Amino acid sequence: MLVKNWQLAPSVPPAVLRNYRGISPIVAQVLYNRGVTDPQEAFVFLTAEGGTSFDPFKMSDMSKAVGRTRTAILKKQPIAVYGDFDADGATSTALMVQVLWQLGAVVRPYIPHRVDEGYGLNNEALLKLARDGVKLVITVDCGIRSVDEVIYGQQCGLDIIITDHHSLGPVLPPAYAVLNPKRDTPPVESMLAGVGVAFKFCEALVKATLKNERKGSALQAAAQSIDLEGLLDLVAIGTIADLAPMDKLENRLLVRRGLHVLNRAERPGIRALLEAANVNPGSVDSTAIGFSIGPRINAAGRLESAMLAYELLLTRDHPRAVELAAQLHELNTRRQELTRDAQEMVRHELALNGQTNLPLIFASHTAFPQGVVGLVAGRLTEEYFRPSVVVQRGTDESHGSCRSIPQFDITQALDQCSDLLLRHGGHAQAAGFTILNGNLTLFRERMTEIAAQQLYGQDLRPMLTIDGEADIHHLSEALYEELQQLQPTGHENPPPVLMSTNLHITDWRLVGKDEKHLKLRLTRAGQPPLDAIGFNLGEWAAEMPARIDAAYELDMNEWNGKRTLQLNLKDIRAAR
Repeated sequence: MLVKNWQLAPSVPPAVLRNYRGISPIVAQVLYNRGVTDPQEAFVFLTAEGGTSFDPFKMSDMSKAVGRTRTAILKKQPIAVYGDFDADGATSTALMVQVLWQLGAVVRPYIPHRVDEGYGLNNEALLKLARDGVKLVITVDCGIRSVDEVIYGQQCGLDIIITDHHSLGPVLPPAYAVLNPKRDTPPVESMLAGVGVAFKFCEALVKATLKNERKGSALQAAAQSIDLEGLLDLVAIGTIADLAPMDKLENRLLVRRGLHVLNRAERPGIRALLEAANVNPGSVDSTAIGFSIGPRINAAGRLESAMLAYELLLTRDHPRAVELAAQLHELNTRRQELTRDAQEMVRHELALNGQTNLPLIFASHTAFPQGVVGLVAGRLTEEYFRPSVVVQRGTDESHGSCRSIPQFDITQALDQCSDLLLRHGGHAQAAGFTILNGNLTLFRERMTEIAAQQLYGQDLRPMLTIDGEADIHHLSEALYEELQQLQPTGHENPPPVLMSTNLHITDWRLVGKDEKHLKLRLTRAGQPPLDAIGFNLGEWAAEMPARIDAAYELDMNEWNGKRTLQLNLKDIRAAR
């Protein structure tokens, strides 16, 4: 059992606590932990109202990008929207194509195949698009590090507009325009997802069309018919699925508004996907996106073609939507099986070689499906709390995916190995790369050395950050509802974790198919016992203490029309 390092956040100073008028001490503590100390900021954070969505024309190159795109629309020059194969990329592609099509553009989507083409722009695809008559390529969720590919595309006669959100490289691609909020300063939000950047571009394009086209013209009428708000269901899915930080106001505004649209399930594909995932319209939140909707959309690009997900998001035909949703559901089930098998293979090899305590986990194999190496790396990092690199070894070159811990910026580490890589990119905690097989051994050695140097002397136990301590007797449905105001939760704004101490267990049992989960009942004086569920905490059954300290999310269990409070346990320990 991996022992976690419980870190209880410092209490709100009394002088600051007084600023949180009309807010319970526990919610005030959570806001304080998120850095929200101003009363007006607290109101905006809880309501995601009152904040102003930034003017898209504040982004560098926005006017250039809009001008070139409007020229392509007016002259009927073919446009290709070049996306990525994950949920952020698929939603970005669908959003951009939908808006361009509504504006009368000659537009087509292009999402590369993960295995055959790999991530981002590639020369063969650009050459094919040019030969097909495409004049303008607009990337979504990719391209910021494709310097050589952009040069090649220009040589083929293409104008290229980059819209991306990934980390900047040493130089920007010499594209016609480069939209990436990481180039800019406030009020531009630098931590948008790819679909957020695509939305800001579409917002600017529609505004420019309304402003510059003759009143009553067909193009202005087309722009007036575009429901930008109705596109936010796609923005919510891509933003949450790509782990964009949810402590940022712009992301919170977009996702909160997007959830309203998503819960109406007006797109046939969305409605069919919710049915396949057994999620009721009206109950969709960030958790449902993260664990049900996002993985099914991602499964298309991981195991087949992301064009399946793209078609699902845009189809207006209900029977076709049901058919596509069923395919994505089946692909997601297979993805789960492949991920478990690969994870078990690595786990067995690490134990066999006594390598479970290395500074970095590195695994490569021809049997790893390329579409799940990132998931396997994530599972390994979660299990061992080490940076993980998992590589699908090909014939001549290999494709790898990395996941990391807060103490180690994995993209910076890849930058230090750039001479060994064909291409790479990503974020501090997640990245990918392509490498020639002849460089794998040296790459492994160098990455391990970098990790050993940077992680030396650090506490490498997974940290469980606890927002505050609560008396179990004071937990209530009212507190649960107040905590829901912190939605949408996600990366950098996780569901609040509370702690209660010295709890008496009345009874417990193991549950689940493999009996890996723990079900507890906890005593509350003068009140009915409180249920608690601990997923993957079944190992405690070997030595269950009579009294425990518990770290948990306050949850609501709904069964047969009855709502009861429940603790979703993140960890337990013997009472101290």
